[in-house]
Amino acid sequence: MTSKILILDFGSQYTQVIARRVRQLNVYSEIVKHNTPASILKSLRPSGIILSGGPASVYAKGAPQLDKRIFDSGIPILGVCYGMQLFGKWLGGEVAPSERREYGRGHLNIVKASPLFKGLPETLDIWNSHGDSLKKLPVGFRTIAKTDNSPYAAIEDAKRKIYGLQFHPEVAHTPRGTEILSNFVIGICKATPDWTMQSFIESTCEAVRAQVGKERVLLGLSGGVDSAVAAALLHQAIGDQLQCIFVDNGLLRKGEREKVEDVFGRNLKLKLLTVKAGGRFLKALKGVSDPERKRKIIGRIFIEEFQRATKKIGAAKFLAQGTLYPDVIESVAIGDNPAAVIKSHHNVGGLPKNMKFQLVEPLRQLFKDEVRIVGETLGLPKEIVWRHPFPGPGLAVRNLGPIDEKKLSILREADAIVIEEMKAAKWYEKVWQAFAVLLPVRSVGVQGDERTYAYTCVLRIVESHDGMTADWVRVPYDLLGKIATRITNEVKGINRVVYDVSSKPPATIEWE
Repeated sequence: MTSKILILDFGSQYTQVIARRVRQLNVYSEIVKHNTPASILKSLRPSGIILSGGPASVYAKGAPQLDKRIFDSGIPILGVCYGMQLFGKWLGGEVAPSERREYGRGHLNIVKASPLFKGLPETLDIWNSHGDSLKKLPVGFRTIAKTDNSPYAAIEDAKRKIYGLQFHPEVAHTPRGTEILSNFVIGICKATPDWTMQSFIESTCEAVRAQVGKERVLLGLSGGVDSAVAAALLHQAIGDQLQCIFVDNGLLRKGEREKVEDVFGRNLKLKLLTVKAGGRFLKALKGVSDPERKRKIIGRIFIEEFQRATKKIGAAKFLAQGTLYPDVIESVAIGDNPAAVIKSHHNVGGLPKNMKFQLVEPLRQLFKDEVRIVGETLGLPKEIVWRHPFPGPGLAVRNLGPIDEKKLSILREADAIVIEEMKAAKWYEKVWQAFAVLLPVRSVGVQGDERTYAYTCVLRIVESHDGMTADWVRVPYDLLGKIATRITNEVKGINRVVYDVSSKPPATIEWE
């Protein structure tokens, strides 16, 4: 990897979007803390640095700052919104609250030729989100673009290769923003576009071999996208040194265990140990209705079964996890904002500290969409690569109230119909998640000229980018009707189907 763009995170909701836009230019990007010392930034040898936006005012008490020595480093710098205001303040300019705040769509007028706007028209549609703005240019800078409300909407010091944008080029509402970022990353920073998923696979395989040597690596395989791609990647890197463990907790979807065994055991020839522990999980969950108790019971038994499996396999030095880049990004804590607290790593079932493993995390550099591309490149089946997220506790949290084998069987059949019909209608890959929930609510119905008293099934279909927020999907009525008709006709125990039209927030995607 020859090129890298560092993004200093000042708490913007769009920081990860900037990172992804740069990677779409086939240039590797990495998010770092805003106050990382200039000496460390220079040691990482970036081609350029982008200062993200942020919710604070540069003059607010406790506002995030940076090591101003980076402006003398010779590294090209692009400040976006707060990032521009910050260096504007540091380098002799003046920032103050705008007389008219700019939120939403706007029009940018380019007034001076600049490499930042190479190949672009004189007027651009842009997206603004700021209450402060630059009132006086910093020393050595000139205006290259303005808006109706901001005479300094884009500025540059071409000699020092420092550029500032008052708007957000990374969001979709700035239609030609990617071209602006490309002009900075490729044109000004001279970054080499060599970040591809094939190059990632090759370099990661080399790194894994160097890390583990000839030692054995264990991986808890769930059948989900992350662990599946991690397994395929590690198998390419170290072959039979990888040992996968699949714990069937009895809370899986219809045919899930057979699918995992077929894809990873028989087709990909991975060493796979399946632990059939459904009876133990169901026994421990008998009579339990509180969702938090369900999760804790499932987590505890998973750990015990995983530990038992590792003893059966024998000694291993490394444990692999499907950790992704968003899991390890160190967000900046601004004031007491809990949304900015560092996100902890997830690990396999919350394994205890007394399990002494060294971690192998082959996907820790990737976003979810990149993981899917790696999976396709490695030849994983489409149904694995594009599988919807599935909760760790499985159907236990989609089967509200106390669970038993009968209710799990009812839910499995309903869920299978939802997935089957979504795929048949070409809607499955258009949405984030689609699934069925079984309520502990029974109502009167009529089926086959007979009175019934059966359960209610909820359809939950949502669209999202990262699972943090979500909206219900306006799927065609005929598709909803077909799913509901099949469930009530084919699944004994359900006589009523309803559709969940709640967004997140205030609701969550899952019901428990």
